Amino acid sequence: MNAVDLSSAPPVAGGPEAGRGLRVLLVGNSPTDGQESMLRFAEMLRAGLAAAGCTVEVIAPEPYFGCLKKSGSGVGKWLGYLDKYLLFPLVLRQRLRKLRDPNFPKGTADSSRSRDRVIVHICDHSNAPYAAQVGRTPCVITCHDLGAVRGALGEATYCPASATGKILQRWILGSLARPARIVCVSTATRDDVHRLLGPRCPQTEVVLLGLNQTFAEGAEHETTAQLARAVPPLNPRRPFLLHVGSSLTRKNRDGVLRIFHRAKDRWDGQLVFAGAGLSDELQALVRELGLADRVTVLERPDTALLEALYQRAFALLFPSRFEGFGWPVVEAQACGCPVLCSDSSSLPEVAGAGALIRPVEDEAGFAEDLLSLTDPAVRAALIERGRANLPRFDTQKMLNRYLAIYHEVSDGL
Repeated sequence: MNAVDLSSAPPVAGGPEAGRGLRVLLVGNSPTDGQESMLRFAEMLRAGLAAAGCTVEVIAPEPYFGCLKKSGSGVGKWLGYLDKYLLFPLVLRQRLRKLRDPNFPKGTADSSRSRDRVIVHICDHSNAPYAAQVGRTPCVITCHDLGAVRGALGEATYCPASATGKILQRWILGSLARPARIVCVSTATRDDVHRLLGPRCPQTEVVLLGLNQTFAEGAEHETTAQLARAVPPLNPRRPFLLHVGSSLTRKNRDGVLRIFHRAKDRWDGQLVFAGAGLSDELQALVRELGLADRVTVLERPDTALLEALYQRAFALLFPSRFEGFGWPVVEAQACGCPVLCSDSSSLPEVAGAGALIRPVEDEAGFAEDLLSLTDPAVRAALIERGRANLPRFDTQKMLNRYLAIYHEVSDGL
């Protein structure tokens, strides 16, 4: 197994000519999977590669059989598998044949297109089995995390798998041995890939994600207007602690509630959950801790509202048990929001020096860190360290490296 030393890899200059001569087929996720972060990643790549001069498109499984019974379990789940693993491989192979046609796009008179290089980029490692369908076309896979794979192998990642799920995750893991290059979004993920694939591991490297939205710090009057349209509306004069994510066990929303409970008598603020609604178990914990009048849930906020939440939050509390990357940490730092996060998996690498970091189980320590931010000097210093961390997640830098990888794998490097 080989790891690439990026310090010796020349960057590809950005601009409209950087991707000329490349035809890139991005394999994305089905919209029915509800994986919004993966959809945003694929779109970020598509837009950036198109701006660099690539011929680029996104292709993803469409629901056909799955439309007969929409469900994430039982019969609906199996019908979805037919769409993904029976129909989509046929569509993928057909699209690749067209991309390899020197006259593609249809009617082109540019004879130089016969020299174009075709690349398949599978944007989410959970679709790694499609690598078997691309033949000799160079293939790149972005691996975001192996939490589900490790969970299926019995490791503690808080990503449980059913009997069929264990089979699927083993198939995904085996398929990761196929591509010319695996790009990992964090060092923690790369280490998991190396450990689990062993001698079968292809060439790998770490390319940190760029911000997939134009998050930035904002003026108070603008954020006040955004918060006023929240449902339910937020009182901008009362400080609030923010958590962004879902109610999956690995997101540790129960820990967020307990941490807030420890600090509530010494800090007169609210707790806002942005993203998915609270599960029945979490709602019961809210009542048990006596927090019903202090907790607000904003389900599926749009980008403008989410940005305003980051901009006005007292802090982002993100004590996740497992993350492949952790976009909310960087988004918060971009908006001038202090970050408190766990030391789990990728988070220390992503947060850098721009966060107060604790072990997941140190809930008392998290509460003390939260209270320490009531000192304006401490809070301002943490915000500044977050700003200093942001250049590592430059989107153009990420795109330049992917363009370089496409050229390398098409040259057989």
